[in-house]
Amino acid sequence: MSEEQPGNPDKEIKTQRSWIERLGQALQGELKDREQLMAVLNEAHKNNIIDHEAFSMIDGALQVAEMQVRDIMLPRSQMIVLEMDSTEEELMDTVVVSAHSRFPVVGDSKDEIVGILLAKDLLPHLVNSSSEKLKVRDVLRPAVFIPESKRLNVLLKEFRSTRNHIAIVVDEYGGVAGMVTIEDVLEQIVGEIEDEHDFDEDTFIYEHTKDRATVKAITPIEDFNEHFKTRFSDNEFDTIGGIVMQAFSRVPKRGETVVIENFEFKVLRSTSRRISLLEVYPKTVVPIEDVEEATESADVEQD
Repeated sequence: MSEEQPGNPDKEIKTQRSWIERLGQALQGELKDREQLMAVLNEAHKNNIIDHEAFSMIDGALQVAEMQVRDIMLPRSQMIVLEMDSTEEELMDTVVVSAHSRFPVVGDSKDEIVGILLAKDLLPHLVNSSSEKLKVRDVLRPAVFIPESKRLNVLLKEFRSTRNHIAIVVDEYGGVAGMVTIEDVLEQIVGEIEDEHDFDEDTFIYEHTKDRATVKAITPIEDFNEHFKTRFSDNEFDTIGGIVMQAFSRVPKRGETVVIENFEFKVLRSTSRRISLLEVYPKTVVPIEDVEEATESADVEQD
């Protein structure tokens, strides 16, 4: 009589069929709530019926149906806008430095959004090198306004049907609360999407100037310490993102900042589950001996 050996192919196939059947039942509506569906998906994931990427996307899609715009929007205070009466030089400086592709254009304040400017719409003017002064109003596109409470799945459907990729978020009083893009919504489902902040896959730190750098959250603490001459401990976390997350005590939203030791960290990109990209601003610290020396010199001068 033969004994069943570990790793028996027939047994593995039978197990897979069992989970596939249960998944089929879930899709046919036999499960009563999201919790039951997630339980089945979790077990299917553990049994390698669906891989990690597929599981994350299903989980993200389910979360999107429950999330609102206010959960992922870029806050008003962090919006990079163009002013209606800006000179051509001022417009180009902002576009080049920020490296974004879409900008809300404001009138007297951020509550007065007059339209959206796409960076690519400036190209014809630059190529033609016309002596005629650029009129911002002539290249503006209509702004779309949405409430903070709009569901993300509804917003995604609207983005797709209108081919619009950016919306201005308003609060209950009609004031501007922030902005949201189609990438913000999609990243809740599929994870990170490469954009204007991205750089080489093998590069963790991109230094713009000595006072500003873009840093991937997965940067090993050892690499961060070596680059910035810091001494962050790697006893508890392996990456700089872990240290930043601990400082917030939660998953921060895009645009939020925190100061850790002598560095200001700004979140450039995050999902509801993790941080992925940071902007780092080293703080200039005056050594204590220099402060004491300056104080003594001031005292001498007064005498």
